[in-house]
Amino acid sequence: MENKKVTIDDIARELNVSKTTVSRAISGKGRISTATRERVMEYIQAANYKPNVIAKGLAKSKTYNIGFVMPGDYSLVDLPFFQECMLGVSEIASSYDYDVLISMVTENDMGQLKRLVENHKVDGVILTRTLVKDGPAEYLEANQVPFVTIGTSLNKEIVQIDNDHRSACRELTSILLMRGIRKLALIGGNKTHVVTQKRLQGFQDAFLEQGLSPDNSLIYMDVEHNVMIEKVVEEMVERQVECVICMDDSICTHVLNKLRKEKIRVPGDIKVASFYNSSLLESNIPSITSLNFDVKELGMITCRTLLDRMEGKTVQRRTLLGYEVSMKESTQNVL
Repeated sequence: MENKKVTIDDIARELNVSKTTVSRAISGKGRISTATRERVMEYIQAANYKPNVIAKGLAKSKTYNIGFVMPGDYSLVDLPFFQECMLGVSEIASSYDYDVLISMVTENDMGQLKRLVENHKVDGVILTRTLVKDGPAEYLEANQVPFVTIGTSLNKEIVQIDNDHRSACRELTSILLMRGIRKLALIGGNKTHVVTQKRLQGFQDAFLEQGLSPDNSLIYMDVEHNVMIEKVVEEMVERQVECVICMDDSICTHVLNKLRKEKIRVPGDIKVASFYNSSLLESNIPSITSLNFDVKELGMITCRTLLDRMEGKTVQRRTLLGYEVSMKESTQNVL
């Protein structure tokens, strides 16, 4: 056949059937004989016909769009995580003929998400951040929209895909404790984020497993701005902390900058580790002890799970992915 774009009209005319019959054969809906359906599908395969996605969507009551909802308050240092995650989501979505629509939500504004849902622009949604009080998740549940969260939810009924942050943070902290470090400080971000809670729990678990108690006065939470981080670093240095663990690479970057500014050596004067690693820490000298997670895999598995759920398949309520503890120069003993 000629290498040209084939339409439903062309197929109907060539096979001497109605356009309705062709549409029914493609959608699998409506009354049509098996022989006619097979005849139409054979012609379609031979002609390499690809249905217009809008027409295909109308036939199956689908938009062939997935919503990828990012937190509106993300910072530039968070962007590599969301980009890598979205690469994984897009790779799987495109293999199923789906497109990805990006939306933003904040704690006080879900307008973009509501427009996606109320205007029927998506068949399902991926939430990329989970909160202790999770308004977006509650909204999607109330409106019976299929969705999956990237991150652990406190609501066990929600389908959630996450890295095992608690176990990872426990293991890294345990290694540092087993090396004889006792004056160990922790700097964390927003406590309303579930991932922050999980990392804190992992830190505390490591002490309990070794029959020790963490010094709560050296646990600094809700430290989100440069000025706050600098003040915390100054206090830690004054208190002669042996090692500081940062909950993410953004905090760690600011801590390292402050230590350099004050001419405090890592690991000679103080050791440094991070509960999350990204490109921000790759070129640092010395190399930083950290936890590594496969973010693209996280996105791929999340998207595949959402697509299964949209098709009515049974999916696992909670999936925890692995991690790697990478011990590097920043926590080595210096002779």
